[in-house]
Amino acid sequence: MLTTARRARSVAGAATLLLLVAACSSPESGAGAAPNRGSGDPYQVGIIGAGSGGAPVEGGTLTFGSYSEPRSLDPAVTIVAGSTGGLEMAAVYDVLMRWDSETNTVEPQLAESLEANEDATVWTLTLRDGVTFSDGTPLDAEAVRWSLERYVAAGADEAGLFTNNVTGIDTPDDRTVVFTLATEWPTFDYLLTTGPGMIVARSADEGDSFTPVGAGAFTFVSYAPQEEMVLEARDDYWDGRPHLDRIRIAYVNDPQARYDSFRAGDLDSTLLREPDLVDEALSAGTSGFLNLVALGNVAVINASEGRPGADPRVRQAMFQAVNPELVMQRAFEGAGIASNAIFPEYSRWHTGVDPLPYDPEAARALLEAAKADGFDGRITHLDGSDPASRATALAVQASLEAVGFEVETELLPTVADQIARVAVNRDYDVAGWGISWREAGPYGRMYATLHEEGNLTVGMPTTPEMSALITEFQGAGTEEEQREIMGRIQEQWNTDVPALVFAPTPEFLVWSDAVHGAEGTVNSMILLDDAWLDAGS
Repeated sequence: MLTTARRARSVAGAATLLLLVAACSSPESGAGAAPNRGSGDPYQVGIIGAGSGGAPVEGGTLTFGSYSEPRSLDPAVTIVAGSTGGLEMAAVYDVLMRWDSETNTVEPQLAESLEANEDATVWTLTLRDGVTFSDGTPLDAEAVRWSLERYVAAGADEAGLFTNNVTGIDTPDDRTVVFTLATEWPTFDYLLTTGPGMIVARSADEGDSFTPVGAGAFTFVSYAPQEEMVLEARDDYWDGRPHLDRIRIAYVNDPQARYDSFRAGDLDSTLLREPDLVDEALSAGTSGFLNLVALGNVAVINASEGRPGADPRVRQAMFQAVNPELVMQRAFEGAGIASNAIFPEYSRWHTGVDPLPYDPEAARALLEAAKADGFDGRITHLDGSDPASRATALAVQASLEAVGFEVETELLPTVADQIARVAVNRDYDVAGWGISWREAGPYGRMYATLHEEGNLTVGMPTTPEMSALITEFQGAGTEEEQREIMGRIQEQWNTDVPALVFAPTPEFLVWSDAVHGAEGTVNSMILLDDAWLDAGS
């Protein structure tokens, strides 16, 4: 969700988060010791530290400090990401497919295999034999189809992407699901690593309210709002009983307090999304799973009719008036990666095509031209009220006013207020947000946020040219072809200017030296079916 403290951003409400990245030297680095780093040093991405630890130990409770308290564990209504209940949902439901950060490939998890035909327009999913939900019912082909149809009917995060691309779901037998697509989609498998790949049992919807029932390694036991959630190990999990007895999710709202609790040993693991805390944890040699979220820290521009941002000159003027380095200095004392590129140099999607530069003189000239045609120069800027968001908002306001804008800054008190104004009512001119394009299969987020048929555009300008490029990216057969298209997407971004870009967001899911066997996947989520704790922990 949007931040309630500091300035870790993600799209909220109907949107998904985030994700993932490549190391500076190669697309997804493997394990290794985290180097001491200073501001601006490159990040090593993937699993960091955490040696094997020897033979697994049975039993124990892993306590995780959640980044935010999910309103539900229903993947059809909740953002499926590490910062918004993704760890809990992955534990309860598992996923059909898992993204392997070391190999940058999608691998079967609940599924036994997923294979495409020659032109990637038909994908055949084969389920493992004997997998059951925690209520004892089978996870078969009909269960998968029912869960996916439920996900789409609920208007979930990737429902639009699914309905506009998947023309048929067939179940020729109990273990086979065949997806027929409207066009070739070589990276369709990534879609089944997130919300659509979390299969919900029918019994979850049979009561007066939703009850989390899945085929994962853990079952839901209890939930105390603003306090904790408890999950317990399943004896009949398809891959054998997990080593851990239970997972306890503790809700601690303040990031600094949560990190302090982790360092004090009160938490075994937590998620950090604040660049200064991430840098501190890396410098301390902390183990965990590190990712970066492209376009994770932005201010979206409302281009709806009647809004200042409907004029592309106004959008370009705002973009060129703000220096990302100033924003990151004010908000995080220079920690993180300040960049106004879609994918900065750390990414395998970085193309060398330059974004619009920071250029106050060019911004001033564009604004004057818009004023000459009747624009009064006034805009309203929304952001959160936490210290880092406040600092960012003030830096943006000062930058815009320096080139001639009149800015009214409104700091909203709650995440719900921010979601309502931006995603629901679209009652804003410029607003702190997160577009969050994933390094691992970015097409889904690209489609949702900037395609004309996307459901997460929140008022940003969508154009036929950008939509055509995103569609072309979908059908590209190789990463080299996709990277060339991504360069043209950056060029089109420079024309459309849907948002002000400040930085990617680091996401570091840290764990203590006592934790072993956690596996990373998309959206900064980890799987804990093979995780274990040292004896006495």
